[in-house]
Amino acid sequence: MEFREESMPEAGADESLVKIHSAGICGSDMHAWHGHDARRVPPMVLGHELAGVAESGPLAGQRVAINPMVTCLLCRDCRDGNPNLCQQRDLLGLGRAGGYAEYVVAPNRNLMPLPDTLSFEHAALMEPLAVSVHAVRLAERALSRPISEANVTVLGGGAIGLLAALVLRQKGVRDMHIAETSPTRLKLLQDMELGHCYDPRESSPAEASMDLVVDAVGSGLTRSAASVLVRQGGVISHIGLQDNEAGLDIRRITLQEIIVLGNYTYNDEDCACALDLLDRQALGSYPWLETRPLSVGAAAFQDIHDGIAPPKIVLTP
Repeated sequence: MEFREESMPEAGADESLVKIHSAGICGSDMHAWHGHDARRVPPMVLGHELAGVAESGPLAGQRVAINPMVTCLLCRDCRDGNPNLCQQRDLLGLGRAGGYAEYVVAPNRNLMPLPDTLSFEHAALMEPLAVSVHAVRLAERALSRPISEANVTVLGGGAIGLLAALVLRQKGVRDMHIAETSPTRLKLLQDMELGHCYDPRESSPAEASMDLVVDAVGSGLTRSAASVLVRQGGVISHIGLQDNEAGLDIRRITLQEIIVLGNYTYNDEDCACALDLLDRQALGSYPWLETRPLSVGAAAFQDIHDGIAPPKIVLTP
């Protein structure tokens, strides 16, 4: 990773130039940093959790969050309200230059005006929060009981796991466990009193006791843990993409009629819901969020890798 000068991007037809004020670091950016994401080919500018001010286009002069997903709008999935399933989808910071920069170009339709009361720093959380909103919505639809009555375990206390836990709390979930191996994150989660926080290397909830297991890590180890924790007829919500190793107990999933849900990003409704939650301050305070200058972004990636960073770091040019 390097901090360097780039040429000013130019907006094309139906696109806007946006001056970036806040850009969050996502787990998928970390996958690219580790060299584990073949879709993100260096050299390129990463970053897709973005908020700033539109410099051109229909919203010129307005504060905006950016939905980074670019889709065809024409296929069956787009027309059905599932643009996240569009086979032509692209993403800022994936196939297009991202927002770890002073300026980025995005389609006009992807800009979302910000309420005056919402800061750029918090608006950058719209994208990861929409991921968690989407995952909880799908799980809620699949569960056989109201989600407020469900026993839930969230595997992983990073940004997506933490945000999923916050959304679940908003839904009235009272019995929630959160697994996290990083001592720094584990203490933070315990201080937030979101649920029963534990290090899975030392303890675990009872086997077959959870109506819903949210795998916000997505490794062979966490898939194996989810297969053990979920009760018969329960739901595994798989969000994380750490690796593609084996782990799911397919025999148990079949015999016990366990539902496994894949979750990928969000739709427009999820993004709007996320902005509303942020604007209403429904998530409470943000002891888990830290802002750093873009110029020290490489060090921030290293801190996340070393497990000494908070769940979310937002970079500011």
